[in-house]
Amino acid sequence: MGFNLSLRVIKLLCGAESFRIGEIYNKQNGVTITENDESSNRYKAVVTGDGSRYSVTIELDRNGDLEAACGCPAYFTQSVQCKHIAAALIRLYEVTEKSYQPARVVPSLLHPNDTLPVSASAVNPRYNDRTEAAEDLIRLFERKPVWSSGASRMFESRTALAAEFTVRAIQNGAIGYLFCIEMRIGPKRLYTVSKIADFLNRIERKQSFSISKSFMYDPELHCFQPEHDAVVRQFIQLSNEERLLRENGWSALSSNSKSTKNAGASVERMLLIPPRMWDTLVPLLQIAPNVRLDYRYSETEGIRYSNSALPIQFAFDRSEQQGGSDSYQLHASGLEELTVMEHYGLVINGQGELVKLPPEQLARLSQLQRMMESSFKNRVQIASDFIEPFMEKVVPGLLQLGALQMAETIEERILQAPLKAKLYLDRVRDKLLAQLEFQYGDISINPTEAASGRKQSKDRILIRDGELERRIIELMEESGFARTESGYVTADEETEYHFLYHIVPLLEPLLKIYATTAVKIRLHTGEVPPRIAVRADDRVKWMQFHFSMDGIPDSDIRLVLESLEEKRRYYRLPNGSLMPLENEKFLAIIRFMNEVGIRSGDLDGSGVRLPIARGITLLDSEDSTGTIKWDKPLRELLDHLRNPDTLNFPIPGQLDPVLREYQKFGYQWMRTLAHYGFGGILADEMGLGKTVQAIAFIQSMQADIREQQKPALIVSPASLLYNWQNELARFAPALRVAIADGAKANRSELLKAASRGEYDVLIASYPLLRMDSELYAKQQFHTLIVDEAQYFKNYTTQTAQAVKLLQADFRFALTGTPVENRLEELRSIFEAVFPGLLPNRKSFGELTQEMLAKRIRPFLLRRRKSDVLKELPDKIETLQLSELLPDQKKLYAAYLAKLKQETLKHLANKSFEKNKIRILAGLTRLRQLCLHPALFVEGYTGDSAKLEQLLELIEDCRSAGRRALIFSQFTGMLDLIGRELAAIGAPFFYLDGQTPAKERLNLCNRFNDGERDLFLISLKAGGTGLNLTGADTVILYDLWWNPAVEQQAADRAHRMGQKNVVQVIRLAAQGTIEQKMVELQQKKLHLLEDMIQPGDEALSALTEQDIRELLQL
Repeated sequence: MGFNLSLRVIKLLCGAESFRIGEIYNKQNGVTITENDESSNRYKAVVTGDGSRYSVTIELDRNGDLEAACGCPAYFTQSVQCKHIAAALIRLYEVTEKSYQPARVVPSLLHPNDTLPVSASAVNPRYNDRTEAAEDLIRLFERKPVWSSGASRMFESRTALAAEFTVRAIQNGAIGYLFCIEMRIGPKRLYTVSKIADFLNRIERKQSFSISKSFMYDPELHCFQPEHDAVVRQFIQLSNEERLLRENGWSALSSNSKSTKNAGASVERMLLIPPRMWDTLVPLLQIAPNVRLDYRYSETEGIRYSNSALPIQFAFDRSEQQGGSDSYQLHASGLEELTVMEHYGLVINGQGELVKLPPEQLARLSQLQRMMESSFKNRVQIASDFIEPFMEKVVPGLLQLGALQMAETIEERILQAPLKAKLYLDRVRDKLLAQLEFQYGDISINPTEAASGRKQSKDRILIRDGELERRIIELMEESGFARTESGYVTADEETEYHFLYHIVPLLEPLLKIYATTAVKIRLHTGEVPPRIAVRADDRVKWMQFHFSMDGIPDSDIRLVLESLEEKRRYYRLPNGSLMPLENEKFLAIIRFMNEVGIRSGDLDGSGVRLPIARGITLLDSEDSTGTIKWDKPLRELLDHLRNPDTLNFPIPGQLDPVLREYQKFGYQWMRTLAHYGFGGILADEMGLGKTVQAIAFIQSMQADIREQQKPALIVSPASLLYNWQNELARFAPALRVAIADGAKANRSELLKAASRGEYDVLIASYPLLRMDSELYAKQQFHTLIVDEAQYFKNYTTQTAQAVKLLQADFRFALTGTPVENRLEELRSIFEAVFPGLLPNRKSFGELTQEMLAKRIRPFLLRRRKSDVLKELPDKIETLQLSELLPDQKKLYAAYLAKLKQETLKHLANKSFEKNKIRILAGLTRLRQLCLHPALFVEGYTGDSAKLEQLLELIEDCRSAGRRALIFSQFTGMLDLIGRELAAIGAPFFYLDGQTPAKERLNLCNRFNDGERDLFLISLKAGGTGLNLTGADTVILYDLWWNPAVEQQAADRAHRMGQKNVVQVIRLAAQGTIEQKMVELQQKKLHLLEDMIQPGDEALSALTEQDIRELLQL
């Protein structure tokens, strides 16, 4: 049989009851096949049962169509096939199946509700061939394909169904018109989907659905064309939302909803299109074939937009009723052709085209339709008393909707003169008085007088410029004046200033202003250019600021600055004039004061003296106003900071051929900052050689170090001590280097020896520095280099305090991630390398991101690989998702529900912060379930989808000759991965926090030399300081809250020395907290870039809102 007939399919086509009776008829031998044409799948049968006998005709199609007929009465009344057709189909199934087809005796994952009755022989099959049992066993355990609703681009064997979508404009009571959708599908002949919500639900669950007696949709046999599938996917989303609303007692369509063409159409076969989803759905409907639009009177092909004018004609004439000489009428035609879809922002015209209109016009058009439909012959009567407001307010609106024809007898009476508006201003007894006048030809109107103080003429119809009048009156009302019988008045100085400085310029283009001298001199309009002269002392250590303003004595300068600090908009001069402080030059003054941290109270007379660090960052400020004047030494300093290679410090001879050009620039930058006594942060991306740039700086200072007997101190993580020692021996072998480790007595003696000039460089770890902080604080160092400076990003830690106690002439920090979560971390690092550059914590919190960026820009140097290493191969980053296995899903859903309940309780009780650690622990459990439940679930013997995905990736890497680094933050997960690799015979290296420092370097060297192709690494222990360019693939098995940590891990391979394209693969479980983590990472992805080139991104660690988003609360 060509058609894939099964008992499940028969049951779905016939329904459970007809299937049950059909089975009984068949077992009673009540079915006789009278005609069997297998070539065309046409069959006839006679079915006997319960004393009746009926003929049945059946035609089966490979595409899933079933044409069946029976003579029984039930065939013509049931929505499914009758019991006689069911009996015949069951008999055909038994007769035509040549090989054993295993029956389903338990619900499947795809069809959990389908449990079919089976015979004993089906449960305990008898095999006649030796290979049959083995083949069935393989089929039993092989992974079944999960069918998508859309056709696959390659190797699609299912039948692509034809589909037709009809968009209907449905009138839903007082709500107005709404769009609904209906659909018809089928392999050849199209069938109406009578229960669209149920059908879409079955598609989403990948289950079969009976469309009609003759056709059943089966996802294993059928699919949709890509254009149709995109529409269906959107329908599923709409259907799910509508179901949620129904469950909460809200129904989008009432039972009396109707289409003017198809009154009484079944609500069940229609799906509401919410207005907010219309713009998303329309592009898909425009692309898909077989889409129709059913509107007010007709139906048209496709969804088409138009910019054409609406076919509305308005006619305005004298009233035809008795006594009509003093009344008028408005007649409208063409409104009846329109379907106003007010909620969707459009109108359907008579040709079925969609025309977009502004909301205000749509509301007027909808109301106008209702008014005309309820009036006599589409006419509205207008009494003569309303004629002027009608001409002023209604006519302009009608012209926006359609064409207007006015009778000649009316046009003759119309007076349409241009509006000449006037404003009179005066000051009397410290009060500002204002009066408006609107003039049309010889008619003058005071708009503040009651009813405009003018009687309407019966001979003339005055058309006033309502829009211009409204704009003028709105500006006057916004000014804060009190309204009187004939004008406006105010005695408030603030209101007066606001009106004269802000409102008058807006009124000037609209009317003519007549002001008395008392008003004109009230606002000071003369130039009072403020200036700041800045000069440096001879040693360029201090800066002197002097403020001056023409016409303002030095004794009053502080008062003006106080007004600026208080954010006052003006300063009252001794003569009573109000001097505006809102122009660009005064704004430049207050910006300057805020950025430097100067307050008016700091002034000594009209000047103030500050350390160079406080004001140096302003040298690079853009001052288009010419307010700030810098002297020559400061301009030279600025030039040197902008162009560090200007001073051209000599590069140590042995390093000159080694350093790349950008590294030489970094060296010159460090020497320039040191020349002026500044510190800085070298924040190049991982892998750009920050270490060798720092070594070049120390090497260039070797003579001074030995002459002054003050060594250089390098502080780094313990894991990198020997890496620094090796790099110093490699690039600067002449330097005398010692590592400060061992017993405390040995470390103390080493420091003493260094102070006697026996060593040029000391290398210490952060833990030992913290333990020996008192010893180090007493020592004088020539240069301090703090590597991986993010280690003391928290200013409250003992490590941060120990670093700040160190005394050194020159101080630099090295880090690829100076900011991971909060800008406060950056302040902690700068406090160690350039104390005084940034203000105290309170003032620092008040700095805007732009202000902070300006202040640190000369002292933070960051380059990206893409900018400076054009020859470095690309890094390709991908995110690969996996779906949790059933056992994982059950555990995950249970833990998620419990965590949501606890979190909501804490949020409701305002105890979130107190219980944050417990909530974070719960989040960690959810993440571990995504990785492998065996990490903490005792007795778990199931598999992990992500682990299976990883093993497949590893197999692909090995077969392609690629070498991979595999990172996880959980050492328990690394152990599980290691066991799987051992089981398949894949050798690997392993590194975590317990690996000794010397052994780490040895493992890296062996891997880079080509030994073994896999390296399992703890994310925290191996994410920094390692050079693993022997790898060309980085797999991040689990995600971390901060993408900077992942970036560090990826840069172990993507760094100098890499010759191959590096593939970085992040693994995540679909529909879980891991996907939410990816979204959270995007908020933190450009923290450093935002700070160097500021934007509006929020900087935050894991906040209450983050947890709400992660748990979808």
